[in-house]
Amino acid sequence: MSTAVSRRALVSVSDKTGLESFVRGLTELGYEILSTGGTRKFLEQAGIPVIDVTSYTGFPEIMDGRVKTLHPKVHGAILGRPTLATDAAAIAEHGIIPFQLVVVNLYPFQQTVAKPDVTFDEAVENIDIGGPSMVRSAAKNHAHVAIVTQPQQYDEVLQQLRTGALDETYRRRLAAAAFEMTAAYDRAISDYLAKVVAGPTDSSFGARLTLSFSLQQTLRYGENPHQRAAFYVEDRPAAGTLATARQLNGKELSYNNLLDLDAARAAVLDFRQPAASVIKHNNPCGLAVAESLADAFHKAYEGDPVSAFGSIIGLNRVVDAATAEAMCVPGRFLEAVIAPGYDAEALEILTTKPKWKANVRLMQVEFTDADRGAPDYRRVSGGLLVQDRDDLLQTDAGWQVVTQRAPSVSELADLKFAWAVCRHVKSNAIVFAKDGMLLGAGAGQMSRLDSSMIAAYKAGERSQGGVVASDAFFPFRDGIDAAAKAGIKAAIQPGGSKNDAEVIAACDEHGIAMIFTGMRHFRH
Repeated sequence: MSTAVSRRALVSVSDKTGLESFVRGLTELGYEILSTGGTRKFLEQAGIPVIDVTSYTGFPEIMDGRVKTLHPKVHGAILGRPTLATDAAAIAEHGIIPFQLVVVNLYPFQQTVAKPDVTFDEAVENIDIGGPSMVRSAAKNHAHVAIVTQPQQYDEVLQQLRTGALDETYRRRLAAAAFEMTAAYDRAISDYLAKVVAGPTDSSFGARLTLSFSLQQTLRYGENPHQRAAFYVEDRPAAGTLATARQLNGKELSYNNLLDLDAARAAVLDFRQPAASVIKHNNPCGLAVAESLADAFHKAYEGDPVSAFGSIIGLNRVVDAATAEAMCVPGRFLEAVIAPGYDAEALEILTTKPKWKANVRLMQVEFTDADRGAPDYRRVSGGLLVQDRDDLLQTDAGWQVVTQRAPSVSELADLKFAWAVCRHVKSNAIVFAKDGMLLGAGAGQMSRLDSSMIAAYKAGERSQGGVVASDAFFPFRDGIDAAAKAGIKAAIQPGGSKNDAEVIAACDEHGIAMIFTGMRHFRH
């Protein structure tokens, strides 16, 4: 190790993405590279000159690599302040040679504990000790040392170094990112150990909650132009979530687009048949299933074509040419589409139509309910509400026919469809449906009767012989009376009102078959 070299970098990483080209860039800039264990071997195999850190410390790696960088000559080289007389004296006395750059990322603890078959011992062995210590030391001493913790930083760091030294503002940015990483890492370890201690049957919430998200994009504005907005994503978002969606076409996504895209995706995930959702203001104004995706879209759009203007479309199959042509009918204005994919012919249609190619946002995401079981968060002033997601896919095993007449086979199929749709509509939610098609939704009303009347108005004459679903119990018979007036023949609701007997009697009076599910689906 040459004492004449003025630039030195310590490199020790688990994630070696982009490492070879980054370190080659450092050597071209005159950096001498010190490294440890697997990182050193990786760089040597790439033909990059590298010095084993043990030759600098004079102390070998011990205890199966548990102790390799926990040494005064390593941390002194990171924490030392050469411009401070006392530090400079200690550096000279102990043969410490300072680092100007530290490149470290950590053992993959989060990925390890995410594996379904992980053992406790395996998890513990993936708790990094030396890595966070070096990261924190370098971040603390960022006035003299630059800390690089993410492969995404490599290109920018090289660019900065090629145009001159890393200025103080940039080093502070790197330090902030480093402390964010170690904080998230420690929280992941704490959360895992807390779950182990609690056991698999303990569903209680922890005493503290720390969330870690990374900025994915700054948005033009929030719900309204006077509100600033940004999209942050989980550190390792699961495949199938909105955070992993790819934009294939169209204008920049807005805050409202993202909310509605997530709702559009969620609304069709419940169905095995080809399904299409039409979302406005986070509510489905159209939703349908059919034998083909094109037919499902046509039914969904025709559910409420007036409200569908400027909507977001969710599709649970790869989009084909027939569906693409159906969406591009003149006079239909759509904001965005989210689907698991687009075949070549469909993509050609959707990206060349004059009004589509520059405007309509096409999003592609794997359609798996990877988010199932994740908690829901809602901010309130001064705090955060946390709950289990309402993602329980209820079967009809616990359903109870409470009226004199049981639903027919076709009515039961429509009741199942309407019940699945209803949990995606804002409360108070009333859904009219028939033949696998949403005919009318009464959403977000303070009165369930008002929601019933809106659903009936939207459905019009099409509701004759249809079904109604309610996300919570009917408190009075008036909602049933309104449904009967619209020609509804079957109803589904949770039940549980003190006036259930009155509501059941109203159904019998109108010849309506009714099912109690025993489960409520409020959505606020």
